[in-house]
Amino acid sequence: MTALQELFLKELEAVTSTAALRELRSRYTGKNGVLTGELKKLPALAPHERAAFGKQVNIDKVFIEKRLKEHEQVLTTKEIKAKLSKNPVDITLPGYYKKPGGRHPVTIVLAEITEIFVSMGFSIEEGPEVESDYYNFEALNIPINHPARDMQDTFYIENTAGSQSNESAFVLRTHTSPVQIRVMEKRVNESRANGTPLPPLRFIAPGKVYRCDSDVSHSPMFHQVEGLVVDKNISFANLKGLLEGFLQRVFGPEVPVRLRPSFFPFTEPSAEVDMGCYFCKGAGCRVCKGTGWIEIMGAGMVDPRVFRNVGYDTGKYSGFAFGMGIERIASLKYGIDDIRLYYDGDLRFLRQF
Repeated sequence: MTALQELFLKELEAVTSTAALRELRSRYTGKNGVLTGELKKLPALAPHERAAFGKQVNIDKVFIEKRLKEHEQVLTTKEIKAKLSKNPVDITLPGYYKKPGGRHPVTIVLAEITEIFVSMGFSIEEGPEVESDYYNFEALNIPINHPARDMQDTFYIENTAGSQSNESAFVLRTHTSPVQIRVMEKRVNESRANGTPLPPLRFIAPGKVYRCDSDVSHSPMFHQVEGLVVDKNISFANLKGLLEGFLQRVFGPEVPVRLRPSFFPFTEPSAEVDMGCYFCKGAGCRVCKGTGWIEIMGAGMVDPRVFRNVGYDTGKYSGFAFGMGIERIASLKYGIDDIRLYYDGDLRFLRQF
């Protein structure tokens, strides 16, 4: 037995706790420990002595690590027994029941919506939540001082509301529609760079959006899914057929769907999409305010000005867009009458899903 091993064993005998053992392990096997110090002596030795010296250091290392492991098992067992003697455990008692977690209702509905559109051939696109004024408003045919801006209660990142320089204005996006512009711009740039025709577009853009609004039916942050289809010979009939198919897959094959004329700056013509009341089946109730219909989303044909903003030839291409609130669909599916419940973190609410 080497002098190093004898010194180690003498110190090991004095160790009576796992904490002290960790300190001893660090002192001998750590980065700046005794064994590392021994190896640092190698360069000072004669070449013919290095092999034997290095071999002995490795033998010492194996010896020390083995004794440390054995002593650790002894100390751990002793500490567990001491702890159990002070606080005995009846192993015949049943364990504590931990209720399983679950997915948030918004997550459930978003996954369902995504699955439906992917099965229809849609891809999924994303965009930044902090947007420039240009992408959030101007490129979507909402220039400065346009009345439609009054419809958007906007969080401005910089104090530039009303500024004439859109380049300096940034907002928390008020809708997911800016993704339309970003994706169309990207496709146009790729087409010009490669000299290839513009490919058809068929995607949805789910994500968080923000507005200065908070009450029973509105939240400063909520979720939307935007959809866009662009190709040659796209018509309003294509839009209506797609949305009917989607809503009937979500709410049932018997749900009637209608479109009412409306206004959105980035679509023309525009429509509000209603479905037959999910609760009273059209008979009239408190939810549908006696009409038998519930407004579910907005949609319309892409305005030619929007196409021109991104470089699409309006003589060749047409398309439609639609957007819906995830919380609204979840509320209808699950009968939730207060949007604030989604964000309160109340486990009593979340456990229902």
